[in-house]
Amino acid sequence: MKLDVQGRAAYAYTGGRPFAVDGPCVVFLHGALNDHSVWTLLARWFAHHGHRVLAVDQPAHGRSEGPALASIEALADWVLALMDAAGVDRAHLVGHSMGSLIALEAAARAPARASSLVMVGTAYPMKVSEALLSTARDDPARAIAMVNAFSHSSLASKPSYPGPGAWLRGGNSALMHRIQSDADGNLFEHDFRVCDAYAGGVEAAARVACPAHLIVGTRDAMTPAKATKELAGMLNAALTRIVSGHALMQEAPDAVLNAIRQALKA
Repeated sequence: MKLDVQGRAAYAYTGGRPFAVDGPCVVFLHGALNDHSVWTLLARWFAHHGHRVLAVDQPAHGRSEGPALASIEALADWVLALMDAAGVDRAHLVGHSMGSLIALEAAARAPARASSLVMVGTAYPMKVSEALLSTARDDPARAIAMVNAFSHSSLASKPSYPGPGAWLRGGNSALMHRIQSDADGNLFEHDFRVCDAYAGGVEAAARVACPAHLIVGTRDAMTPAKATKELAGMLNAALTRIVSGHALMQEAPDAVLNAIRQALKA
């Protein structure tokens, strides 16, 4: 579905069903150098089980018009504006990695509009090492390979996403290279610096009024367990641990779906 958000074209995948005018809504927010497609299976399940779904492409990612926005705060305002454009007063906010910070900030900026907050593969602060930032700046292809290795806990997960025979690392690499090549400028470095610069998590957590749930991988090398534990404490959030790396939706789609279903029920 195409929407006009802040005067620019934005895209949201609705899970294979027309977007209804009423009913509970789930907004899915992707991570760095990704797009809505990382949520495909989850978005389809919720869309076919009584929910309206908006799995968005953030500005300059996928089918949404640029430019890329400069901060988590600006992206949170964009999400709220997208909800306005879609006629959604209130939604469950579900974000992965960078998207989890956007969901946190959006839930803090408009507490009455968040039914629940689900943060997947998350931590706060979400600092990025200088080595990875400089590699993303100077050699994005090498940085993509590094992140691919860090994000997946095995060479081949079975059954693979989106179906048996699919290669998780290869598919994720192809997605990131496509998003990077379609962008105006170095979007990979941009996304990493946006995550690294976000400093408002403590204040945001204090303003969140809805139930919060964190879903993290036990083998996640991108978001450390200590930072996840501290964030859960700040939000008084339920915490679900899944045997997976950082790319939870691809490595463990059924377990992530079950965890999000329970979070939305709560």
